[in-house]
Amino acid sequence: MKNNNYCVIMAGGIGSRFWPMSTQKFPKQFHDILGTGRTMIQQTFDRISQLIPAENIYVITNQEYTELTQQQLPNIPVNNIVGEPAMKNTSACNLYMAKKIEDANPDANIIVMPADHLILKEKTFLDKVELAFELASKNDYLITLGITPTRPDTGYGYIQFIQENDEVISKVKTFTEKPNLEIAKSFIESGDFLWNAGIFVWSAKSILSAFTKYLPEMSNQFNGCEYNTEAEKEYIDVIYPIVSKISIDNGILEKADNVYVIPANIGWSDLGTWTSVYTNADKNDDNNAISSKNVLTYNSKGNVIRIKNQNKAAVIDGLKNYIIVDTEKALLICPRDNDQLIKDYVLDLKNLKKGERFM
Repeated sequence: MKNNNYCVIMAGGIGSRFWPMSTQKFPKQFHDILGTGRTMIQQTFDRISQLIPAENIYVITNQEYTELTQQQLPNIPVNNIVGEPAMKNTSACNLYMAKKIEDANPDANIIVMPADHLILKEKTFLDKVELAFELASKNDYLITLGITPTRPDTGYGYIQFIQENDEVISKVKTFTEKPNLEIAKSFIESGDFLWNAGIFVWSAKSILSAFTKYLPEMSNQFNGCEYNTEAEKEYIDVIYPIVSKISIDNGILEKADNVYVIPANIGWSDLGTWTSVYTNADKNDDNNAISSKNVLTYNSKGNVIRIKNQNKAAVIDGLKNYIIVDTEKALLICPRDNDQLIKDYVLDLKNLKKGERFM
């Protein structure tokens, strides 16, 4: 029987908050951030390939990263690794991939997921995905996995759902982009909000119908393409510069009335900052998260330490709660509390003469 379940791994981001390890030429998703022996995109593939065969797994990334993706995911067919000619946020890439997959299989159901997220409870995650596939194949639902919040975090989007008794899936009431702390606290206290993990499941029919209804101009722009032919790339290269830059949340999910959420306690983190890496990494007796050899620490606690050159010795004395990242081209030393400023550091570096070469 033909397998109607497909996966799209979104892997086009630059990950500037993970500078200097993550750079424009070699971004976060292609690194082994936690020191597990597998990169983030490889872990994502390993996880979903337990449910979906490699020939049904697609990766959409920047054109600059297609070869890198092929090197790290050799089991995925080369034609399933798709390079976007421009960064256009998540509506365009979701529409493009839904069109491409629907052309190959009109009965396709699709899970869309980022390449660089941590999921510790893999079995629970896979069970939730199987449930979502079953529901999406039988109903005109746009489904998202909602993460049970553990704290009032201002770095995540929130999903408000309509509570039903012991239902495995709930209708979505509202989406809220990153709120301030007071609003986030009120969300947690109310008990009817979940974190938006950016993991979606739908049938190709349902999501394409939603694009036709809510983003008709964009839908029309992608209609003229002959997908899965030699003409596809040329067509995509022509239309991408004129396609609107809008997220799937703003473009579709906030407008549609058939959006549902499955609450999922799956040990999830978007690993969006060095502090989140510290939280999820193994730590020694001094609570230092070190994934490098030849590092000695004295009077130092609560640090995340990454030394790229495994032949380099590092001695760290008297630092507490710092980020220390040393690469071939750059060295970052800053308090963990300042991890949100790393994007600013990168911008300031770009303004320096020849600063681009450190990116």
